[in-house]
Amino acid sequence: MSETIPLWLPIAYTLFLLVLVPVYWKHYGPGNFLWFSDVALFSVGIVLWTENHLLLSMMAVGVLGLELIWNVDYFGRLLTGRELLGLSDYMFHPDKSLFLRGLSLFHVFLPAIVIWLLMEWGYDTRAIWYQTALAWVVLPLSYFLTDPKENVNWVYGFGSEPQTAIPKGLYFALSLLFFPICIYLPSHFVLQWVFD
Repeated sequence: MSETIPLWLPIAYTLFLLVLVPVYWKHYGPGNFLWFSDVALFSVGIVLWTENHLLLSMMAVGVLGLELIWNVDYFGRLLTGRELLGLSDYMFHPDKSLFLRGLSLFHVFLPAIVIWLLMEWGYDTRAIWYQTALAWVVLPLSYFLTDPKENVNWVYGFGSEPQTAIPKGLYFALSLLFFPICIYLPSHFVLQWVFD
């Protein structure tokens, strides 16, 4: 373990995952782990133990922007009582236990860890290509292996409900382009500008 990452951090992170995985599996099912934020959660755990700079940059280009938006949505609603974007809406459902909702607070510390390590290591510009390849594996798995009502990674429609405006196959094909062009590419340029 290098001086960059104190040993207590990967240990605490791993213990957190050992609690989260069985609880999420029971309440949400295994398909929930295909969400890009969950993929990032596990990937950052690997990064903390292996110091894989490329994997860190992949998660940064893939989910950091969305995680920051989730935080704005969550803390905005906490402060104002008003729903902003709906990304964190499930955090305010009283039918979910506080413990279950508390586990989802990984959305708060995950981007903090990613930003801190980017500041230490910089951004690997190859990440956009590797993250796109990863997305083109995760998105078909989300489409073919999960319930459309769960709409994992929005492969059936943007938001919580499947869309009906265009054929679902066409929408899915467009989603394969949407993530690299509309999320990864802008994130890539911002990360390159800020951390290189």
